[in-house]
Amino acid sequence: MKCRHCHAPLSLEMIDLGTSPPSNAYLTKDQRNAPERYYPLRVLVCESCWLAQTQDFSQADELFDETYAYFSSYSSTWLAHAKSYVELMRSRFALRATSLVMEVASNDGYLLQFFKEAGVPCFGVEPTKSTADAARAKGIDVVGEFFGQRLARSLRDQRGAVDLALGNNVLAHVPDINDFVAGFREVLKPEGIVTFEFPHLLNLLQLTQFDTIYHEHYSYLSLSTVISILRSQGLAVFDVEEIPTHGGSLRVYAQREDTGRQSITPRVAQLYEREQLFGLCSAAPYRAFAHRCFEIKTNFISAVLKAKREGKRIAAYGAAAKGNTLLNYAGIGADMIDYVVDQNPHKQGKFLPGSRIPIVAHFSTPSPDIVIILPWNIEGEIMEYLVSSLGSSLQYWTYKNLPAET
Repeated sequence: MKCRHCHAPLSLEMIDLGTSPPSNAYLTKDQRNAPERYYPLRVLVCESCWLAQTQDFSQADELFDETYAYFSSYSSTWLAHAKSYVELMRSRFALRATSLVMEVASNDGYLLQFFKEAGVPCFGVEPTKSTADAARAKGIDVVGEFFGQRLARSLRDQRGAVDLALGNNVLAHVPDINDFVAGFREVLKPEGIVTFEFPHLLNLLQLTQFDTIYHEHYSYLSLSTVISILRSQGLAVFDVEEIPTHGGSLRVYAQREDTGRQSITPRVAQLYEREQLFGLCSAAPYRAFAHRCFEIKTNFISAVLKAKREGKRIAAYGAAAKGNTLLNYAGIGADMIDYVVDQNPHKQGKFLPGSRIPIVAHFSTPSPDIVIILPWNIEGEIMEYLVSSLGSSLQYWTYKNLPAET
């Protein structure tokens, strides 16, 4: 395999999580009785440009199909983040009724609805029919295709160039990252702005966030690598912010290299230097990662087994992709966890891929003794709901806060 960005041969392994189905491939009752397609889940690192990337096995159109079940609007934390972003962009870049905003991977309209409410013209690009239809139901204009240079040229010719093009949590999801980024350059006005948000590779390594690795994430990104990727397609980074979403993400601001007028902030050099000091452009941090992941897996398995031997009832909350990575890596299934509660009706009545744990709308009676919170990145929001629903006497776990003795 060669690097998706610079095409250098790959040999440095960051982690091998075994095999699992795609993390958002939730099963219906009929599918539960049929075989699942499993793919190796292995991350390699390019020692030329230092892009961490999954090994090629699955195709984007298989992962992001018409039944795609991730809907952004079911998290109040995420909606608040989207609204805050819109307010910041409107203020910082003077977006108004004469501006044009494009969001790639606009999902169910979770963010564009706030631009629409503010009277800023906007449209989305979203290839998954399920989420695109939900956005259209909110009155949002959505183009139902995968984004790249070809589509970008067509959009520019038909709709005009855009003032702001954004991609929140999509840059990691594209197999051809060069073509994808080039599309943003194509559709942008001479003084237009691009923003990308993505989980920061530095946090993934430092905090051992292995469960943010799944097939839909083709790339695991650092600022230094993103600077290289954007520069190769005529875009220049002028600012970066560290934000708390998804366990620690970056928001990168870029402009056309030839015509952009934004000044480069000191934050770019400061964060770039931090990455270098940590060693993101060296092999050592990647080689140490897999051992720490194995320790977390064995501790999680031990805690679950001990609870089951004691006769404890175990349920989970949040049918999240990261939870599916954890459960499949650990080999935990419906014999260990009775069910998982999720507020997304598109997931209810289905089963988690691989583990085949049933997804339900509510906790059953009697209540479980232990609830494992799978989307730990929104643990605060979830804990408020769980304590109000089930009380504070239950044990609430994530794999990060297991009981001290397992």
